[in-house]
Amino acid sequence: MSAATADTAAAPRERGRGRVTQRHVIRSEWTKLWSLRSTRSSLLSAVIAMTGLGILIAVIQMNRWARLDPLERARFDSRNIGVGGYHLAQLAIGVLGVLIISGEYSTGMIRSSFMAVPHRLPVLWAKLCVFCSVTFATMLASTFVSFFVTQVIVRQHHQQHALSDPHALRVVIGAALYLTVLGALCVGLGTLVRSTAGGIAAFVFLLFVLPGITAILPHTTADAIDPYLPLNAGTAVATSTFEPGPHLAPWTGFALFCGYAVAAIAAAAVGLVRRDA
Repeated sequence: MSAATADTAAAPRERGRGRVTQRHVIRSEWTKLWSLRSTRSSLLSAVIAMTGLGILIAVIQMNRWARLDPLERARFDSRNIGVGGYHLAQLAIGVLGVLIISGEYSTGMIRSSFMAVPHRLPVLWAKLCVFCSVTFATMLASTFVSFFVTQVIVRQHHQQHALSDPHALRVVIGAALYLTVLGALCVGLGTLVRSTAGGIAAFVFLLFVLPGITAILPHTTADAIDPYLPLNAGTAVATSTFEPGPHLAPWTGFALFCGYAVAAIAAAAVGLVRRDA
């Protein structure tokens, strides 16, 4: 084979290596995600919160079990306690979800990303794919650890549950699913707002401020609104027994929460294409 023929045969292979594909963009985003110090610290915080909070609450409640009144004992549910760490873990996951896109806007690195991927949307899809995969894997493992350790702790007072008990497996997997979709929602918010402070403020307002606002409304109005708020709808899938009051069915609430995330991502995608970097 002549040198010219060999060069001609090698050219398609070289072009294939340099072509922008979704797989290549995902690989790039994977590298960028783990190159950030905030990724490791935020995920570590989420893992500690997810595994530690439920265990801590279980230890405290078992130590004071003899002093609990009958109503408190009746309301104690080790399935809810076992996955209760999501209350803290959601803060770390939400902040990291905003940071992985807003951080690039603050440093100007987003321009380099869009120069390499001119169509832009593959960058957003890759960030969502990588971040959601990492979040689900780490949070699912953490939730299982928290659940099983909690059941060992509460066994001394015969309050333990097995995964085969009603709702147990659903709340374990549901907690990880809730945190994953929350992360996707925050990636959408960060892309839409393009500011770390603004994205985190939007995340805090949607999940934590809105319930406080509805709490000061008339009781009937609050009852009509509360089940549809993002936090209440999303966490229904991670709850085995509910407080008195209206609430959505677990998977119905989770589907609504997914709808909120899809809406945020869709708005972010439109803004990403129409606005300058």
